[in-house]
Amino acid sequence: MKQYALLLAVGALVAQNVNSKLADRSRIVKARQQKDGGRSLDNGRPIAGPAYRSRRGDIEKNIERKQAATEMKEQRKSRAAPAWKMNIPTDVDADVKMLDETPEEFERKLSSQLTGCCYTYQGYDAATMCSTYGQDCESGETPSHDSGDDDCSHDGLSFIGISFSVNTANGNPYSYQLNDQFPMENIIDRNYDYIMSMDEDGWLIGGGYKTFDYSGKMPYIDSSHTELLRIGNMDPNSGGTSIDQVYSAMDSITFPPFSVFPEYLKGGGGHHSGDGDDEDDGVPSGDVTLVVSIVDTYEDDNSYSSYETFLEDLFDAMYNVGGGPCMDDDDTDPHVSMSRGVKFWSATHASSYYYEANLEVAVWQAMYPNGVPIGSNGYAAFPPGRGGSRQYVGYGNLYFFFDRANITKAFMPNRDLTDNEKYYATLYSSSDVSSFYSSVTTIGFDYSGSHDDGDCDYEHNPYNWHASMAYHDMTDGWDLPPSCLQEGETFFGIPLSRSSSSKLQSSNTFQEQFDFEYLVDRNNTYVDSFGTNHGWLVGEEPGNAVGSIVDKDTAHIPIFYTGTTNSNMGGMSLSNMIKVAKSIDFGTLYIKPAFVFVDGYGHVKLQFEMDPNSALGYLYDNLCKELGITWNYESPYNSYGVYTNCAMHAASDRASYGCGPEGSNSGGFCPQMTIAYGPRFFDEDSAAAYLERCNNYVDYWRSLYPSGVAVGTSNFCSDGGCLGLFLNRYDLYQVFKPDLGGSWVEYNGASMPPTFSPAPTWKGGCDEPHNFHLDKCFRKRYKPKASAVAWDALGTVGQFSVLLVVFMAVTLSISIFLARARKKRRRGESYLGFFFRDLTRKKKHRRRKKNRDLEESMLPETSSRRSKSRSRHSSRSRSKSRRSASRSRAEGKSSSSRSKSRRRSRSRTKSSRPSETTQDDSKRQQLV
Repeated sequence: MKQYALLLAVGALVAQNVNSKLADRSRIVKARQQKDGGRSLDNGRPIAGPAYRSRRGDIEKNIERKQAATEMKEQRKSRAAPAWKMNIPTDVDADVKMLDETPEEFERKLSSQLTGCCYTYQGYDAATMCSTYGQDCESGETPSHDSGDDDCSHDGLSFIGISFSVNTANGNPYSYQLNDQFPMENIIDRNYDYIMSMDEDGWLIGGGYKTFDYSGKMPYIDSSHTELLRIGNMDPNSGGTSIDQVYSAMDSITFPPFSVFPEYLKGGGGHHSGDGDDEDDGVPSGDVTLVVSIVDTYEDDNSYSSYETFLEDLFDAMYNVGGGPCMDDDDTDPHVSMSRGVKFWSATHASSYYYEANLEVAVWQAMYPNGVPIGSNGYAAFPPGRGGSRQYVGYGNLYFFFDRANITKAFMPNRDLTDNEKYYATLYSSSDVSSFYSSVTTIGFDYSGSHDDGDCDYEHNPYNWHASMAYHDMTDGWDLPPSCLQEGETFFGIPLSRSSSSKLQSSNTFQEQFDFEYLVDRNNTYVDSFGTNHGWLVGEEPGNAVGSIVDKDTAHIPIFYTGTTNSNMGGMSLSNMIKVAKSIDFGTLYIKPAFVFVDGYGHVKLQFEMDPNSALGYLYDNLCKELGITWNYESPYNSYGVYTNCAMHAASDRASYGCGPEGSNSGGFCPQMTIAYGPRFFDEDSAAAYLERCNNYVDYWRSLYPSGVAVGTSNFCSDGGCLGLFLNRYDLYQVFKPDLGGSWVEYNGASMPPTFSPAPTWKGGCDEPHNFHLDKCFRKRYKPKASAVAWDALGTVGQFSVLLVVFMAVTLSISIFLARARKKRRRGESYLGFFFRDLTRKKKHRRRKKNRDLEESMLPETSSRRSKSRSRHSSRSRSKSRRSASRSRAEGKSSSSRSKSRRRSRSRTKSSRPSETTQDDSKRQQLV
């Protein structure tokens, strides 16, 4: 009993230290008793007994083994579900011990302890859950949009414009090089010297982003451009203009190379700024824009400029081909959108950035006083990698952009560059322009307005950071915590994407339990357009009429934002994140949809139930304890001693502080999946109808999975409930199986399970049963034979060739055996008997004949030598005759006659050889 009490006390002490407890099973039993059908409503999952307990054994099982008293057994049988009664010690020694515990002592072993989630609200429908979480899913009071044109059903983003795309070493390697004139990377702050954060797209110019960028921005190509004419919607049935109509209109007109002049760089606009409850406490955000202008040139003494003539001809051509009313009635103000949702460290940093960037623009103005045609001396394919043929780019092209990241066709000007235009077009790429940079030291133009709302007195205070900032607007920048010098979009989450034939880009299928296609409005029945260039985040169609960026399915539930992977800027390296995640023993992750709603930022999201006592809640607790930032005098702790200052979660945060009725709404745990950024509904009734349709389907999911579901497929996480490490919402990199089941690299199909692990997780190496699942130990225990490896290496053709040769060899051997058996087997002897007799028969060795001619001397021999040679020959002949005689007596008459004939032939040969030798000797003597 003393040991039992001591174990209870230690268990209570650990639970007090990590602010967690065992799941209370009594509420599950009560909920089941209120339903008809009993366990069948819970998918047949047990809540107690051997079917529930872990294969390694949990604390309850260990306690039951130690209970020997009969009265305790009877008491346990009378309980509806086993429960703990903990006595928490309050002595000082125990408090000191809590501070000195190792990770093995304070980490909860979560493997297989929870068989579901979200039992409390099983009887609630989506609408009731929505009100329980404090959201509005019925009124439709959301940001709406009306195009103002009754014939235009919805807006679009397609346009005709000029590209400023560049290909740089730090950018995406697939970016176009269509701009040799303006080094756009010189006006961005890729090193975060002035800028604190941006939206998830980051810099739209300067080469784009490569994969594995420290910032975790979307790995898009450079999409910098300026619009000349907004085509808008591409669906003629909704008032738009088809692609074929645009191509036909552009092919029917001509235009000269247009020169572009850089005016100035400015900030402002956007005004997202929604990271906190009090927006005045946060840093204001806005957009960064480069203003340009099209230089008016006059061809053939025309009174109208070439650009004005082009616009007039283009509008006429579009109307002649039947262009829809969604096309703009006027040209746009030429500008290059550089970034959105930008937050600077302070007003001083903003002023410094704008000065440095506009000083670069001043250099460009000095280089191109009358503007310059934009182009390149290289080659490109439109569209890239999808059937487009490489063509010479040239200078002065116009492009049709289906969306900002997708150029589908280039339109060439009607003439070549003049000598003057060519000089300026190739000045930066073929000349030394250092003299311009050294001579331009001041800015000779007004770039006022490069501030957000005129406020020049703000500064980022990292100590205003709070745990609820993890609930973040991804179209805006982050407010970073203390000692973090760079933002990052890396996070741990649950992958939910799935492939579909309607997607342009292939998506990996990570789950088969939810089809989110029922939550999107492909036909634009309710949604007019979107507030960003992104459409439906669960996968866009290539022919979407709005012209949204055609992304693959990126559905996911973010759980824990780790921030930048740049350790020099306060973050944690990707390898260390993986190392820590591999050591966390979490259970199968169950999720359950609650409702679809529009959040305070205008984004459509699917809320999942927040159960702080689920395996997902316990995982969040451990991620905070091991990877959260130091906050409120509580620091993280893990066995590797690696930490980050850029996580958006505090070490003291817990799932019980999360959103919903079971949380205090003060933490960062709120499992949600974003369906679309800022959709603009036609009106409030359309928004309400859309939400009602979505939540009707959510009710179906809730009835299908009353206790949640562990998502997965037969090829990906077959047992369900895996955790993923995302570089960004686009790229899933590493996957971790529950119950320490191993991990593997998922990015770009790099590897497949069982796992890739540098070393065993448990002590004892590969002899420890807990490590059998690791890739290193799996390959060691089930190492294939060398013959099997060699056979597989031959391939299909090689294996067939070997089998063919073996077959031919076997058939040849059988043919030789049959022929030998027909000739030499005895009368009445079977083939099998001959085979064994032939195997056991001793072979007789015959003496090899020697060529006597080769033994003859080349020189004359003396009589003594000849006599010795003849004596040797005669002795050999006599011995051979005796052996021949003995053989002839044993073999019979027939063989005797053959022996005699052989002896006669031998004697004739022997008698002839000495005479021949004598004749040869006499001939030699005569010659001498």
